[in-house]
Amino acid sequence: MNRVGEWIEKRLELEKFSRRYLRKAFPTHPTFLFGEMALFSFIILVVTGIFLGLSYEPSVREVDLFGRFVPAAYASVVKIDLTAFGLVTRRVHHWAAMLMIASVLLHLMRVYFTGCYKNPREINWLIGLVLFGATFFASFTGYLLPYSEFSVTATSIGYYIAKSVPWIGDWISRLLFGGTFPAEETIPRFFFMHVMLVPFLLMVLIGSHMVILVKQKHAEPRHNLSRPESEGGKRLIGIPLWPNQALISLAFFFFMAFVIFLVAVLLPANPIEKYGPPSAETPVMRPDWYFLAIYGLLKLIPGTLQFDLLGAKITSETVGGVLFPGLAILLLVALPFIDRASEPRYYMESPAEHAFRTSIGVMGILLSIMLVLSGYIDVFGASPAKMWIYVIIVTIIGFVSPYLFLGGRKT
Repeated sequence: MNRVGEWIEKRLELEKFSRRYLRKAFPTHPTFLFGEMALFSFIILVVTGIFLGLSYEPSVREVDLFGRFVPAAYASVVKIDLTAFGLVTRRVHHWAAMLMIASVLLHLMRVYFTGCYKNPREINWLIGLVLFGATFFASFTGYLLPYSEFSVTATSIGYYIAKSVPWIGDWISRLLFGGTFPAEETIPRFFFMHVMLVPFLLMVLIGSHMVILVKQKHAEPRHNLSRPESEGGKRLIGIPLWPNQALISLAFFFFMAFVIFLVAVLLPANPIEKYGPPSAETPVMRPDWYFLAIYGLLKLIPGTLQFDLLGAKITSETVGGVLFPGLAILLLVALPFIDRASEPRYYMESPAEHAFRTSIGVMGILLSIMLVLSGYIDVFGASPAKMWIYVIIVTIIGFVSPYLFLGGRKT
């Protein structure tokens, strides 16, 4: 056995690999679990997605389902729900997607509020933003696959937003949707993007993100820099990746998987038998929470808004679905180059010491919450004009209150 071990060691140099990588310190700060939640959610999504993909038919051809002719995509999902573990697997897939989006969002918020996008982490911040967008797109492409009345109605919002992109909207809508939605090519195209293109992109992004993280090390609380073993910030204080952090991560993965499974058993997720296949009617249906901010903004903008600008047709979908999210993304992309540091920062900054940045972040969160609530103005009985007043007031309070509370210190 020793000879076998020596033979393997000479060729793979596992001891050298262990010293260099497996003994790396991992911070014990609880917010670092957000990144692990996103990774573990992705693993669950891949495993459950493989199971679902084996029985799914990406086609809109009419097939007989219990004496009724419905699209094959819809019929295949109904049959999945009737197989052993089919329904619970689809629910696990649904809730894992929800958790991945939430954990990536929380992870980005932690990085923002602690200033961990600064030198030398600008590249990883940009990768994180692309990863966040890819996660949203993965969810969007999966939305349509059950091909129920709910999924078709919700996806149609995305179609009209894509079509409203100035100058290139028609090209983008044809590329993504295969023609005028719902087209015969839409389901096969979305299925390809959902199960092959986007997962591959996510794996590349996650891998790149983690490689850079290992290279640059985690940021840690600033008070750790004063400890002797830190050597002035040259050494990261934490627990070894192997076996300590590996065992903690494994336990956390099983706990997270148990919670998702429990939620999947107790709570339904887009029950397609309730919505039924697509019909000629256009029922009022709201998308899931992560698309509600854009949906709410579209509710506040008059649908009659339309004008030409340099040969491009600007509509309410252009303003609410393209320009507003596009501006927010551009600001996030520019952030590490606006709020930059000349010297490398290897620690987490305190949000209390950066009043302006923290206030902007709180304002953004409250604005998003108000836009989500705007998606329910028909339930509240509020007019768009009155809701705009509420949105503006709460957004202003969201900036002024934390700024005054934190003393107005500049970044």
